[in-house]
Amino acid sequence: MTVSELAATCNFTFAAGQEEADRAVSGGYCGDLLSLVMGRAGSGNAWLTVMGNVNAVAVAVLADVGCMILCEGVCPDAEALTRAKQQGVCLLRTDLPAFEAAVAVAAAMKKE
Repeated sequence: MTVSELAATCNFTFAAGQEEADRAVSGGYCGDLLSLVMGRAGSGNAWLTVMGNVNAVAVAVLADVGCMILCEGVCPDAEALTRAKQQGVCLLRTDLPAFEAAVAVAAAMKKE
């Protein structure tokens, strides 16, 4: 499944990285403790978080996630948005709580 397909299926919106929307997404990881995300998120995972800052974008790059999904209506700060665009990070948003967003991601990937 691509980021674009995931976003459309789950009704997530792009905040940044739409140019990279053909990137493959496989699996997911939920977490807000950046040190855990660096060591446990898999390459290509959809990372669900409420961390919308520049440090989270740096972790997304280091972990090589397929996309970041900001849950609970969180908006990335200006610096994070700029960095995501510079680094080609697909940054999605949803108003859903993290649990419900993760359920939607899992269901979308199961259909694939």
